[in-house]
Amino acid sequence: MDIFPVTIEDEMKRSYLDYAMSVIVSRALPDVRDGLKPVHRRILYAMKESGYDWNRAYRKSARIVGDVMGQYHPHGDSAIYDAMVRMAQDFSMRLPLIDGQGNFGSMDGDPPAAMRYTEARLQRVASEALLEDIDRDTVDFQDNYDESTKEPIVLPARYPNLLVNGAGGIAVGMATNIPPHNLGEVLDGCQAYVDDPDISIDQLNQIIPGPDFPTGGLILGRTTIRDAYHTGRGSIIMRGRAEVQEVRKDKMAIIITEVPFQVNKARMLEKIAEIAREKTIEGITDIRDESDRHGVRVVVELRRDVEPEVILNQLYRYSPLQTSFGANMLALNSGRPELLDLKAIISAFIAFREEVITRRTIYELNKARDRAHVLAGLAIAVANIDEVIILIRAASDPVLAREQLMTRGWPAKDVEPLIRLIDEPGRSVDADGNYYLSEIQARAILELRLQRLTGLERDKIANELEEIASQIRYYLEILASREKLLDILRNELVEMKEKYATPRRTEILDGVFGYDDEDLIQREEMVVTVSHTGYIKRVPLSTYRAQRRGGKGRSGMATKEEDFVSQIFVCNTHTPVLFFSSRGMVYKMKVYRLPPGTPTSRGKALVNMLPLQQGETISTMMPLPEDEDTWSNMYVMFATSTGGIRRNKLSDFTRVMANGKIAMKLEGEDSHLIGVQTCSEDDDIMLATDRGKCIRFPVKGVRVFSGRTSTGVRGISLADGDSVISMAIINHMDADSDTREQYLRYASAKRRSENADEGDFDPTALETTLSQELLDSMAETEQFILSISQDGLGKRTSSFEYRVTSRGGKGIGNLDLSRGKNKTTTVISVFPIEETDHIMLVTDAGKLIRCPVHDVRIAGRSTRGVNLFNVADNEKIVSVSRLEDDGEDENEEDDGVEIVDENPEITSEDISIKTQQVEGEGGE
Repeated sequence: MDIFPVTIEDEMKRSYLDYAMSVIVSRALPDVRDGLKPVHRRILYAMKESGYDWNRAYRKSARIVGDVMGQYHPHGDSAIYDAMVRMAQDFSMRLPLIDGQGNFGSMDGDPPAAMRYTEARLQRVASEALLEDIDRDTVDFQDNYDESTKEPIVLPARYPNLLVNGAGGIAVGMATNIPPHNLGEVLDGCQAYVDDPDISIDQLNQIIPGPDFPTGGLILGRTTIRDAYHTGRGSIIMRGRAEVQEVRKDKMAIIITEVPFQVNKARMLEKIAEIAREKTIEGITDIRDESDRHGVRVVVELRRDVEPEVILNQLYRYSPLQTSFGANMLALNSGRPELLDLKAIISAFIAFREEVITRRTIYELNKARDRAHVLAGLAIAVANIDEVIILIRAASDPVLAREQLMTRGWPAKDVEPLIRLIDEPGRSVDADGNYYLSEIQARAILELRLQRLTGLERDKIANELEEIASQIRYYLEILASREKLLDILRNELVEMKEKYATPRRTEILDGVFGYDDEDLIQREEMVVTVSHTGYIKRVPLSTYRAQRRGGKGRSGMATKEEDFVSQIFVCNTHTPVLFFSSRGMVYKMKVYRLPPGTPTSRGKALVNMLPLQQGETISTMMPLPEDEDTWSNMYVMFATSTGGIRRNKLSDFTRVMANGKIAMKLEGEDSHLIGVQTCSEDDDIMLATDRGKCIRFPVKGVRVFSGRTSTGVRGISLADGDSVISMAIINHMDADSDTREQYLRYASAKRRSENADEGDFDPTALETTLSQELLDSMAETEQFILSISQDGLGKRTSSFEYRVTSRGGKGIGNLDLSRGKNKTTTVISVFPIEETDHIMLVTDAGKLIRCPVHDVRIAGRSTRGVNLFNVADNEKIVSVSRLEDDGEDENEEDDGVEIVDENPEITSEDISIKTQQVEGEGGE
C-alpha cells in the first residue's frame, strides 16, 4: 500500500470542507423544489413505501422510525422521531404532513410521548400532493447509504412546500429561516407567475401579502415583509392577539388568544410573572392559563386603577408577546445553497413542476406505446387470423412458431395508422404494406386465448387500440406544446387550492408600528422631590394624604445632616421638565425618566442623570405643557436672585439636546436662577424677596429677547443683603387704587357674611360705586397670593392689594417680618393659589406636610399670617409646592399620618401561573 505525506493544514481544510458540504447539502438546508430536508423526505417516502397512507390504519411511530433508520437515514432514532413529530404538530406546520395519534407535544414546550406510545400515518395532502406520481419516473433516484435500495433525490411536490410550511436549519457557516405562508395565496402567486413570468416581486407581494403563521397572531407593518421578499432577508415583527375584557365588575383583564409563532407559551407566562414581580410592569394582579384543546386563552388580570392599554403595550415591550421572526430564505437550488427572493422561489418551483409534468407525460407515453405495440401485434394477428393459425399448427414447437411469426411479413391493412402513431425505431410498415412482428408481439400472439378471436373480443381490441391511440396523440401534443403543459400545471394548482387551501390565520396590520416610551408609561400624578445637594426622585401623589394646618407632617426624604429638600412640584409622568443649571444651561427630561422612589428614599443624584460639569448644579426646574403645539404662543420668563429678568419664546427650548443648551447668561458669581415659568402677554409678573418686598409689573414691560446668552433687564432694585426668592405669573390687573379699595372692602364683607353663615350676601349692604358687572368681573380676575416664611407662618392675600408698577422699582411690603418670636426669619415662597388647592411644605430636616389651602387665613399685605407648620427650633421651611385639587375626598388628621399604599408591592404569592389541566393521549 502506497503512503503519501500530507500536511495537516491541507488535510484539516479538506476534511472540514467535506464535512461542511455534507451538512449543507445532506442535512441542514431544504431543497427549493419540495421544501424538504433529507430526513423529512426520507420519512415521507418510507411511509409511502410501507403503505401508511391517510386512508389506512395508524402505525406505531417506532416502526416508522425503524424503517427510515434501517433503509434511508443512518442516524440516531431521536433525530428521526423529532423531525417526524414536528411534521405532525399543527402549531409548527402551516400544513401538517403527518397525521399523529397520541401525545405529540404542545405549545408549552411539553415533549412528545416516546415513539413506542404514539402512532402516525401520512396526511392526505402529503400522499396526494408531495408523493403523487413518484412511481412514474418524475424524479431521479439515488442509492441509499448501503446501496441496498433506492431513494428519491426530491419529491414531486405539487405545491411550493418551502413557502407553505417554511423551514429552519443551521448549517456550517450559514443558516436558513423561512416563514410559513398560506397555501391558497401561494398557489395564486404561482398561477400569476405562470400567466406572466415577468411579474415583479411587488406584484407577487400583492397576491402573497406576507407569512401566515400556524399560531395566528399579528404582523406589524409591510415594509419588513417587502424587504424579505426582495432580498431574502428581513425581520418580521409578530404580536400575539390580545384584547381587553371586563372579567368582573370594574375588573379588567388582558385576554391573550393567539401567541406569536415559535413562542413557548409556558415560558411567556413565566416571563410576564417575572417582570410583574420585579415591578418592570406594575398593575398585574393575577395570571391564569385557561387554554384547552379548543384554543389558547391566557388571562392577565389588572388592578382597577391602571390603564389596560398601557399594560398591554408594556407586555408587547417586555415579554415574548411581541417578538420578531428573522427571515433568511436560504435553500438548495440546483444543489447549491442560494439566498432566494420570493420570485426566485416560485420560479424554481414552476420550473420543477414543468420538468415533473414533462417526465410524467413521457413515462405515460412510453407506457401507452408499449401497450399499443402489443395491441398492434394482436391486431395484425386478428387481421390475418387464418394464416396465423395455419402457421402455428404447422410449427413443431413454440420457439419455431415464434420465429416464423417474426420472420414473415404480415399485411398491415387497417393497423398501419396506429403503427405510424407508435413511431417505434425500426418498427414500421415497409413499401409493400407488410409489418414484421417483434418478439414481444409474437409471444403475445402465441399466448392469445381462443376467446379473443370472437367478434366481441376483436371489437374490444380495436376499441382499446383507438383509446391508446388517442392517449398517445394527447401525450405527444403536451410534449409538443408548452402552453398545453402550462394548462395542466394551472389546473393542478387550482385543484390543490380547492382541496387544501384554508383561510388566513395571521392578520397583517398596515402602517409603521413603533411605540415611544410614553406608550408604556401609566399616566399618574407624581410628586417630584429634589434635595439641596442634587438628589431627585418621583413618588406617586396618592402616597400622601392631607393633614390640617399645624400638623407635624411626615418624612418626605431621608437626607444627610448637611442635605435638605430644596424643591418639590407635582406633575404628570408624561410632563417634560426643563432643568436649568447654575451656569445658565438647560436640560430636558420627561418625568417618567426620573428615578422612582418611596417617601423616605433619597433618590438619585442629578449629576448621574445629566451631563453636568464639575461644580455645576441644577438651580431650578420648570414643568412644561405636554402638547408642544401650544408652545408657539407662549413665552418663558427667567428671574435671577439678583433681580434680573428676561423673556424668550418658549419655542426656543423645544429642541434640547442630550448635552444641554445655553439658557441664560448670569450676572456675576452670586447670581443664580430662582424661577423660570411660562407666561403670555396678558399676564403680570410678581417678584418677591426674602426680606418681605415684592413688585408687580406687566409681562409686556419686558421685551422679547431673541438670543439666549444675554443677562436680561432689571426686574427689581434690591437693598443690600436682599435677594429675589420667587417669581409668580398672575392675572393682569388694570384697576386703579380707588376701585381696588372698594372691591377689597366688598369682598371682605362678603367673606365675613359667608363665614358667619348669614345666608346670601346682600351687595346693597355695602356702599360702593362699582357696578355689579364690574364686581363680578373683578372677582373672576382676583387671585390670592400665598406667602410663607421659614418659621412656618403664612397667609393668603388678594392680588388686588399688589398694585401694578413699572419694572425696576424697589417694590412694596409683602410680609411683615418685624413681628413674631423669630426676628431672623425670611420669606421662603410667594405664589398664587386656589381655594381648592393643597400645599406641601418641606423642612431642611426632610419633614413634609400637606394641608388644604382653605385652612390658611386671608389677610392683608402687612400682616404676618397664621401658623402652618410647627417647625422645631433648629428647623426651617425650605420648599413649598402647590398641589391642584385632585377631586379626592381625603381624611384630614391633626397629627402625623402613615402612608396609604394604594400600590402594594407584588410578591411571588400575589402572582401565580394557574394552568388548567388538559387531558392528553399517550405520554410517558
